[in-house]
Amino acid sequence: MAGSDPSALSGRPFFFCGIGGSGMLPLAQIAHGSGHDVAGSDRSFDQGRTPEKFAWLEGNGFELFPQDGSGIRSANQILIASAAIEDSVPEVARAKELGCERMSRADLLSAFFNRAPRSIAVGGTSGKSTVTAMIAWILHECGSDPTVMNGAVMKNFATEDNPFASARVGTSDMFVSEVDESDGSIALYRPSIAVLLNVSLDHKSMDELRELFGNYLAEADRAVVNFDNEEARALAVKGAHVTSYGVRSEDADLAIVEGSIADEALSTDAKLRDNRSGETFDLRVPMPGRHNLSNALAAIAAASAAGIATEEAVAALGSFAGLARRFDVVGTTASGITVIDDFGHNPEKCAATLRTLQATSQTGRGRIIAFFQPHGYGPLQQMGEELAQTFAAELGEEDCTIMCDPVYFGGTVDRSEGTERIVALIREHGGSAKHIPEREACGDRIVELARPGDRIVVMGARDDTLTAFARSIFERLD
Repeated sequence: MAGSDPSALSGRPFFFCGIGGSGMLPLAQIAHGSGHDVAGSDRSFDQGRTPEKFAWLEGNGFELFPQDGSGIRSANQILIASAAIEDSVPEVARAKELGCERMSRADLLSAFFNRAPRSIAVGGTSGKSTVTAMIAWILHECGSDPTVMNGAVMKNFATEDNPFASARVGTSDMFVSEVDESDGSIALYRPSIAVLLNVSLDHKSMDELRELFGNYLAEADRAVVNFDNEEARALAVKGAHVTSYGVRSEDADLAIVEGSIADEALSTDAKLRDNRSGETFDLRVPMPGRHNLSNALAAIAAASAAGIATEEAVAALGSFAGLARRFDVVGTTASGITVIDDFGHNPEKCAATLRTLQATSQTGRGRIIAFFQPHGYGPLQQMGEELAQTFAAELGEEDCTIMCDPVYFGGTVDRSEGTERIVALIREHGGSAKHIPEREACGDRIVELARPGDRIVVMGARDDTLTAFARSIFERLD
């Protein structure tokens, strides 16, 4: 496999199946920026969804084809496709016919990552994209220009020329990337610095996660570990080069002074103590929520492990602009109704968003109206019970949840069990929820319900049109 020998990739053209996806697009950008010819196809391109994204790709040197196999034209091409893509997909069938090599997204990303002289990997069950972007911005502000692979658009790096800045190709020898444990691919990476944010039950059993994350830390020259998370703390190998951090852990290298946290509507302030030097710094995180305070500590700790002074890292974070679709405030109307666009799609991420909304409530503020679009029938079946408990537990009596049918762009997935079950479970757990099959009808209902002071959060993943949906609600209310 070419991925095990980075030199074997030299000069090879790539064809990305699903090039517009949140995982594939940034990797295609890195491949293209590294000098490779890149082509691709996407079901959304064929269906006319998010045309501005595909117009940008074509205008920036990416050749696009219908998903009919016509883009696979040479045995020298390497097909980049998810392991879940069936052999019946025309690109896969054509690649087999021509004898093209096939790599997964993780195979290619790890090949690029592992050949970098210095590298920072960000792993954990949640928070990876935000911390990756924070680290990238600190490095950039402190004089380094890293190559970055992320799963979300980094606002600090987005421009009119490149609004899809979920990746960037830098000029330094540093590579920063989030790495995924859900498919086991975290085992492919050999980081100089391994960041471990948290370990909690998600796609794998706890025993599997402990082994994966333990091996991940052992492969690195330095580890950055969240001491607030007991599972992560337990994996910090004694005697290893570990930089620890924690919002609640006073014994961590980087800790928060007790009683110093001030939650604001759109930011969080706290005093950070570097226990290695005894110095204290005023930290402002331009994002709300205790989870983002923890994310900031992770980024500062990673920067410290890379040789950047704590004071410099703290200062750099003050101008961090955040990520698209991560508690992304679309706007607030004259009557005080705020609309937020958010990537929350599993129980942990949804809970973090809803807790942030509750924690930043102010006197006289209205209700929370939570719209959720499930990101597929399969995920809904896997985590439906936990999702229902989350929405019931995190929302108050006056708040409500509105859910449409799961996003579905075709395929053979079992669609016998949908949103109706989740809404029924939310009600069983004491919450208020309503199922409206069509998303546009959900928008109509939200506009009808909204009152001055309410906060409306649009949540979901794997569908770029959710941002436009959130904006349309705001425009109608405004």
